[in-house]
Amino acid sequence: MRVVTEFVPGVRSVSLGLWIKAGTRDETRSQAGVTHFLEHLIFKGTDTRSARQIAETFDSVGGELNAFSAKEYTCVYGRVIDKHVDVAVDVLSDLVLHPVFRPNDIDSERTVVLEEINMHEDAPSELVHDIFDSALFSGHPLGPRILGTAKVISELSRDEIVAYWTNGYATPNIVVAAAGNVEHNRLVGQIEAAFADRKGGQARRRRARPLNAKPRAVVSPKETQQAHICYGMEGANVLDEDRFVLSVLDVVLGGGMSSRLFQKIREKRGLVYSVYSYRGQYADTGSLAVYAGTAPDKAMQVMGLVQREFDSLATRGVTNPELTRAKEQLKGNLVLGLEDVTTRMNRLGRNSIYGAEILSADELIERVEAVTKADVSRVAAALFARPRTVSVIGPFEEGDFDRFV
Repeated sequence: MRVVTEFVPGVRSVSLGLWIKAGTRDETRSQAGVTHFLEHLIFKGTDTRSARQIAETFDSVGGELNAFSAKEYTCVYGRVIDKHVDVAVDVLSDLVLHPVFRPNDIDSERTVVLEEINMHEDAPSELVHDIFDSALFSGHPLGPRILGTAKVISELSRDEIVAYWTNGYATPNIVVAAAGNVEHNRLVGQIEAAFADRKGGQARRRRARPLNAKPRAVVSPKETQQAHICYGMEGANVLDEDRFVLSVLDVVLGGGMSSRLFQKIREKRGLVYSVYSYRGQYADTGSLAVYAGTAPDKAMQVMGLVQREFDSLATRGVTNPELTRAKEQLKGNLVLGLEDVTTRMNRLGRNSIYGAEILSADELIERVEAVTKADVSRVAAALFARPRTVSVIGPFEEGDFDRFV
């Protein structure tokens, strides 16, 4: 196991996370959604604590407790005042090491997860991103949805869940990250004691899978009041040397109120309420995508405007004022985010899971500042030449958006 900490002077809290290398990409088709289901189930009780006792323990020290699952990892985390770090270590390790998976708890939480899937299906502004990922990463382990499918969740047995937990939650797959008023050596000792009865196991080894992306337009016909659109292509992986360049490009394209998409589609023409771009970065590939929600009869116009900005950036790059604004925005967001200990903990844990270098704030600012117009032009030309993917939810038919890919 690895323990990574960052002492933050002037704070009285500690954010502690257990990062497990178990994500959607590690599931088989018959396990679709087990990572997320397991993340729910570990809160239902351990050998020594009921679900109520877990909640009461954190509440009694004024702490926060939560978890999330992603395509390549799961994180179970808590935030407490510094004098209660031992409580956080005790509870978090108990959740990860000693869940009991009672049949009644599995069945009751199964219903909760099925309702979450139903809620997600009824939220097209969220669902469209899953459809986009499934299309872009078709045939790749990153393609399946984090929530899984209702059919698989309904049929998962206790034995299958326990087997997945045993393999995925082995100690070589766990990184402990902490930020705040934390003493590294003391935390290492606490972790060693907490995990004394669970050592060994196999480290998860993933085979790098290149993405053979192809042009795809996927329409999910639905009588919605808005057309929900995701439009993009393969991006950069989490270790790509150009990731800082892509961050700048993303900000210029759709990263704020001064971005091209916001100004030209919302402010100038009033075609949307929400339009933005975002990046997904994983071990062996990534994505860059634009989301827009618009009236169905304006969807083609919005798509054309997004396509125009893709092509403009590919051929003409960015202006000097755009480059300066984007870099300042990134640096400002970085510094503001690092004032939160949980943000710092997340940065430590995620980078450690991927084996990425952990840069200081000053080093990150230097990397952003080093991005040039030539860098952005080079990356934009390569990026926007890649096969494009579009997913749409709304009152349309298959083939309506083929012209954009």
